[in-house]
Amino acid sequence: MKNTQKTIKLLFFSLPIIFLISCNANQEKEQNVLNAINQEVQENSKAYSNLEKMTSEIGHRLTGSDNGAEAEEYTYELLKSYGYENVEYHEFEVEAWVRDSVRLEINSEKVAEVVSLGHSPVSADIEHEVIDVSNGLRADFDSLKEEVQGKIALVYIGILEGSPEGLKNIHRSEKTALAIEYGATGIIITNQVPGGVLLTGTASVTGSLIDIPAICVSYEKGMELKERLKKGEEISAHIQMSNTSEMIKSRNVIATLPAKEKTNENIIIGGHLDSWDLSTGAIDNGIGIAAILDIARTYKALNLQPKRNIKFVMFMGEEQGLLGSKEMVKMLANEKELGNVAYMMNIDMSGNPKGFNAAGREEMVPVFDKIGYEIQEIDSSYENTNANSAGLHSDHQSFMMEGVPVVGLVGNLERKVYSYYHSNGDDFSLVNEEHLMNTVRFGGMFLWELANLEEIPAKKLDFEQTKEFLIDEGLKEELELGNEWKWGE
Repeated sequence: MKNTQKTIKLLFFSLPIIFLISCNANQEKEQNVLNAINQEVQENSKAYSNLEKMTSEIGHRLTGSDNGAEAEEYTYELLKSYGYENVEYHEFEVEAWVRDSVRLEINSEKVAEVVSLGHSPVSADIEHEVIDVSNGLRADFDSLKEEVQGKIALVYIGILEGSPEGLKNIHRSEKTALAIEYGATGIIITNQVPGGVLLTGTASVTGSLIDIPAICVSYEKGMELKERLKKGEEISAHIQMSNTSEMIKSRNVIATLPAKEKTNENIIIGGHLDSWDLSTGAIDNGIGIAAILDIARTYKALNLQPKRNIKFVMFMGEEQGLLGSKEMVKMLANEKELGNVAYMMNIDMSGNPKGFNAAGREEMVPVFDKIGYEIQEIDSSYENTNANSAGLHSDHQSFMMEGVPVVGLVGNLERKVYSYYHSNGDDFSLVNEEHLMNTVRFGGMFLWELANLEEIPAKKLDFEQTKEFLIDEGLKEELELGNEWKWGE
């Protein structure tokens, strides 16, 4: 009896010690994995060289173009070469827009620096008076009301210096939607970057053709027009353009790293492979794709097997309206698999992360902080400055709209990089090799920890919960402008 009591006492006092040893062993194992990821990237990263090859040999990656198809094949074969057995194309058919020609005359004088915006009409030839609509926000249009009707709206792509504090900018497509709503016959958008830089991108909130021609002019030309109008000069703009829009086939590329435990749960890490055609899209979104591919390479090189499946996805059609991610969400819903997506991590034109954005999921902030502390144990230069604000206009939106938790990077790239967003200057010369490697290192460590959480506090929201979430995040008006709000009044 005494021996039994001694055994019970021994077990009673030993269990906490065994538990602590087990916890410490697990923590040490995770730190070893993070250290291995960090070391593998520092010694063998292919992100920079892959991106250089992609931009120099393929060029732009416009959805539906030969270049776009070549980029799809390039990433597919690269993932195969890394040892991924489950690599697949997800083919979809959509209407794709391609620019042809554009001409702008101001008071019969030709403007050399001009570019048409995506989803402008296939053909347009208009000549009307120009009206300054300042920042192109609803308040700006509303202040002019009927004066906008029948005129060409001149708006600034950002928020003008000297504007009232606290104004929230909206997407160029939403400014165009307002111009159409208030009866404008065309829209001229002024870029905010000096030096003759031209910006492109879609002017459509739906990904379908718009009813009015939309063009971008340089900062210098736009501010000149604004000043002339301010002085009372009457300005007439003659816009001529032709474009094409036709049904095309495109493909997302998906590679799966199988889970060892939670085989019904998927973590998606994705970014858009497509780009606009004015340049090679090295920053938007070449750096995102190069990072995702190299995280995939790193995991395979280390023979890692996560707790949950990790799906590496290269989306096409993002620039023309989130087409590829919308089609993937539709496919997952049809296959009753959408509920198995535990998280979606998006990397779009961001890098050198100093933290990660919980995108409105407050319950994940302490989790991200804890992961950050673990990354700091590997590299103290990581700032662990996390954010918690939801936004739109990238592939995470397609998943967030279905209640799936999403996360993005809190980027820390050089300011000049963002100046060439969607522009004719977005080329490989802007890429910082160290920053790109940091994206792979910190992003790879973060993704590994996320995929291996015992439980993920953020759960998929249902239809009504998603509605309330989007309202709380202040996104309802933007979604209404984009005809994406599906909850009625």
